[in-house]
Amino acid sequence: MDAPSRGQADGTDPADQWVLNPDTGDYELRLNGTPGRPAVPRPRGASRSGPAAPSSAPSSAPGRVPGQRGHRAAPAPAAPDADGTRDPGRRGRPQQRKRGARRKALMWTGGALGLVLVGGSAFAYYWYDRLNGNIDTVDIGDVGSDKVLADGPVNILVIGNDVRTGEGNEAYGNRDNVTGHADTTLLFHVAGDRSNATVVSIPRDMMTTIPDCETRQPDGSTEVVPGSKGTTRFNESFGVNGRDPGCTMRTVEEIAGVEVDHFMMFDFNAVKTLSTAVGGVEVCLEKPLKDLDGGTKLDLPIGRSTLEGEQALSFLRNRHGLKNESDLDRIEMQQKFVASMIRQLKEDTLDSPSKMLDVADAATKSLTVDKGIGSATKLLTLAKELTRIDLKNITLMTLPVVDNPAEPTPVTVVPDPVKAPQVFAMLQDDVSFTEVKKKEKDAKDKQAALLKGARAEASAVHVDVLNGGGPAGAAQETLVWLRTGEGVARSANRGNAPAEVDRTRLEYAPEQADQARKLADLMGLPASALKPGGEDSDASQPMRLTLGPDFKKAGVPVAAPKKVDVGQSRADDKMCGA
Repeated sequence: MDAPSRGQADGTDPADQWVLNPDTGDYELRLNGTPGRPAVPRPRGASRSGPAAPSSAPSSAPGRVPGQRGHRAAPAPAAPDADGTRDPGRRGRPQQRKRGARRKALMWTGGALGLVLVGGSAFAYYWYDRLNGNIDTVDIGDVGSDKVLADGPVNILVIGNDVRTGEGNEAYGNRDNVTGHADTTLLFHVAGDRSNATVVSIPRDMMTTIPDCETRQPDGSTEVVPGSKGTTRFNESFGVNGRDPGCTMRTVEEIAGVEVDHFMMFDFNAVKTLSTAVGGVEVCLEKPLKDLDGGTKLDLPIGRSTLEGEQALSFLRNRHGLKNESDLDRIEMQQKFVASMIRQLKEDTLDSPSKMLDVADAATKSLTVDKGIGSATKLLTLAKELTRIDLKNITLMTLPVVDNPAEPTPVTVVPDPVKAPQVFAMLQDDVSFTEVKKKEKDAKDKQAALLKGARAEASAVHVDVLNGGGPAGAAQETLVWLRTGEGVARSANRGNAPAEVDRTRLEYAPEQADQARKLADLMGLPASALKPGGEDSDASQPMRLTLGPDFKKAGVPVAAPKKVDVGQSRADDKMCGA
C-alpha cells in the first residue's frame, strides 16, 4: 500500500514514524513537526523500508502498541433522548460513518503491520550486524579458498588456541603466552557428496617440519616467516616467530597431502561460553576424575556429569587421572566432549531459534576465521551444509603416532610410518571411514567416470616417468617394470620432477584417455590420480606420470586403502552406552 491509502495525506509512511523509546522499551509514534512532539531522527543507516539496528539490543518483546497520537479521536456515540430516539442533528450520514470506520481500520492495520515489519527487520539486522562484528578475520594470502564450499571434498582446520587471556585462564599454564599456540588442532574433512565427515586430531607434541610461511602484515605488506630448522613440535606452527593460522594450514597440507580450504580458531573463552550457551555438555566417566594439583579444582564423580563454563574448560585441559596422563589421553577425552556437544547442538539447539542465536553469539565472540568464511552469512551457509551429515557418519580419530625414536626418554611423538600414510591416503581419495549407503553416484561422480571407458593396448601407451617424491630410483625401477613385465615399450625415464608432488599423478590429453585408463589398471592408480588436461593439451606428446610419496614400488597398487586399523569413534556414540 502507498502512504495516502494508510491515512497520511502528506505521503508520510506511518512505519517510518514508529520509533523505540530507549527509556521505556516501547515503540511510540512521533510525528515530525507536531507541536510538543519533536521530530525523531531515524537510526543510523535506516532507510524508508525500515530502520537499521538500534544502538542497543532490542527488547525480547515487541512492546505495547501505543495509541495513534496526533489523530483526532472518533466522537463518542450520541446519547439517546428520553423517548429512545437520537437527535437527528447529531446522527451524521451513514456513508460518512462507514468511510471513517474503513479509514481508521486501514490506519490501524497499516500502522501495526508497519511496526511488525520494521521491528522484524531491525531485529534481524541487529543480529546480523552483531554477529559480523563479533567475528575476527585473518588475511592468510594465497593459502585456502575464496569459496565457502568448493565443489568436491572440503577440508577445514579447527585450531584451539591456548592463549591465556580472559578471566581465570591464567590457571591453565604460562600466563606470559600472549599469542598462544596450536594447542588442539582438528582436521575436519567433509566428503565431496556430503554423506560423511572425518575429524582427525593432530597431537600438539608431534614432531614435524614447519615450512616457510608468507604472512600478511597489518600495513598490507607480506613477510616470509622462516620455517623450522629440522623438526619441531607441531604446536609451534602458530604463534611462534609471527606465524599466523595460514602457517598452520600450510603445515597440515605438508603433513596430510590435502589442500586445506578454511580455518576456524577458538580460544579458551569459547569453550566456556559455548558449553554454557547449549545448556551444558554431558560427559560420562568410568572412574572419578580429580585434578590432584588443584590448579583447576576439577572434581567429577563416576557416571554422568553436565559441564559448562569454567568446569567444561577444566575438563578439556585436564590430564590428571587419565591412563598415562599424556596429551594423547586428553585428546581422547576432548573428542568425546566434542561429539557430545555436536549431538546437543543437532538434537536440541537447532530447533530453537533463541538457543541458536545464543550459540551463534557465543561462538563468534571467540572466533577467528579466514576471509573466505569471514561473515555471518558465509558461516551460516557452511553450517547448513554440515548439518546434512548424519551423526553416525561423522568419524573422530587421532592421527596414528608412535614415540619419537630420536629421544632416549620420549616425550614427543612422530607419525606412525605405516598407519598415518593410510589415513591420509583415505582422506586424499575421499574414502569414508564409515559404512555410508552409496547413492548410485558413479555416473555423476566425475572422478569415477574417468575410469569408465575403453582401454588401449599396453603397446600403445606412451608415457614419461618422473620421480616427484617417491623412493630413490623409483622412476627407473618403474620404467624397467613397465617395459619388461607389462609390455609398455613406449615409456621413458625423465629423472626427477621439477618439484615434488603430494601424491602420484598421471597427466594426459583428452585424446589419451584410453591410454590413461590402461596405465591406471596396470599400476593400481586411483581415479584421483588421473589429471586430464584441457582442449589445448598436445596428444602428440607422451603422458606424464609423476611418482609421489604414496608410491612404494613398481607393482604395488597406489590406490588408497578402503579401511585402516586405527582407533575411531562416531559422533552418535553416547557415553555410558545410553
